[in-house]
Amino acid sequence: MKHIIILGDGMADHPVGRLGGKTPLEYADTPYMDMLARKGRCGRLCTIPQGFAPGSEVANTAILGYDLNEVYEGRGPLEAASIGYEMQPGDMAMRCNIVTLDNGVIKNHHGGHLTTEEGARLIKFLDERLGNERVRFIPGIQYRHLLVIKDGNKHIACAPPHDHPNEPWRGLLVQPEEDNDPKQGGRMTPGETADLVNRLIAESQRLLAAHPFNAGRGEKANSIWPWSPGYRPSMRPLREMFPAIKSGAVISAVDLIRGIGHYAGLRNIVVPGATGLADTNYEGKAEAAIEALKADDFVFLHLEASDEAGHDGDLALKIKTIEHLDRRIVEPIYNEVKAWDEPVCMAIMPDHPTPVEVRTHVDEPVPFIIYHKGIEPDDVCAYDEKSCVGGSYGLLRLEEFMDEFMEIE
Repeated sequence: MKHIIILGDGMADHPVGRLGGKTPLEYADTPYMDMLARKGRCGRLCTIPQGFAPGSEVANTAILGYDLNEVYEGRGPLEAASIGYEMQPGDMAMRCNIVTLDNGVIKNHHGGHLTTEEGARLIKFLDERLGNERVRFIPGIQYRHLLVIKDGNKHIACAPPHDHPNEPWRGLLVQPEEDNDPKQGGRMTPGETADLVNRLIAESQRLLAAHPFNAGRGEKANSIWPWSPGYRPSMRPLREMFPAIKSGAVISAVDLIRGIGHYAGLRNIVVPGATGLADTNYEGKAEAAIEALKADDFVFLHLEASDEAGHDGDLALKIKTIEHLDRRIVEPIYNEVKAWDEPVCMAIMPDHPTPVEVRTHVDEPVPFIIYHKGIEPDDVCAYDEKSCVGGSYGLLRLEEFMDEFMEIE
């Protein structure tokens, strides 16, 4: 039995009055996910451990079967692995967004949806002006980049910019936390690290305000916003945790997910035209997943578009991304593998809800489907947040999902 998880990031939502009280997942036309719900078994999963914020780095790591209390080090180190930066002793890495600030608030978390080329141009410019032996800016994808501080201290409180749209940014600057770890290797204190990061934010605003790229732009890419600091994580490869996985692959346009895959021992498949937005190369991702299933035992296929639509509060676009996932991902993969001699076990799920009327992640259970040929179906007839409450898997927590999924042989 081969296994594939198809994950629509942020796909779950709340009931929306404009949709007659339905969620976007209920309202969207999703014949293939509904069909698999009828043929398979459903349930809900709590993806956020107690004490953790509902971020994608937390939820996706938990879905893959890891105990966050043992392995969590923030987004920075995961994204460092994805872009090929091998963290050195003493390194502290942070996710570094390029954002739009306007009238004293965070207007958006993405600098006006920068392309990868545009983002690289700006972050390289900042590295030339602000980088030194202690500070490095490293290009990533679109607006998502990396800040590495030599001997930085991860015990600082940072505000993820996508969690604070239209909020005053000055009250969200980095604050030191208590560091109960003994000072090792000459690390900076939390206060010193927070002061350095805040200085870099201020300097980036001065430099980007005068950059020719921003001339005439409505949404100016006018500040960095570093967050989610950490040191190099210690994660066992999935093949050591689940004997059925001899080899595996991860397919995503998002550095964070690629980094999780790197530490999980999955090979990273880059799909041309994969953007992390609604214009992503759905067909290319589906074909890549099918080819990976021919060679590997396990595939983790990640689609970011619904999450971005949720953060932007774009209801129509979120519905569209869900329908695209159904018709351009689930349909071709299902139609291909259903005829294979070796059966494929499919799971479909979000990592967390990103409600369009909240515009940020929330810590609530997400609905999931598990289907393979010969599975005994339950009574669920559609794939959505409400229907899956009655699924036979009930309410699972954290690592329990992967334990259940990988026991299917």
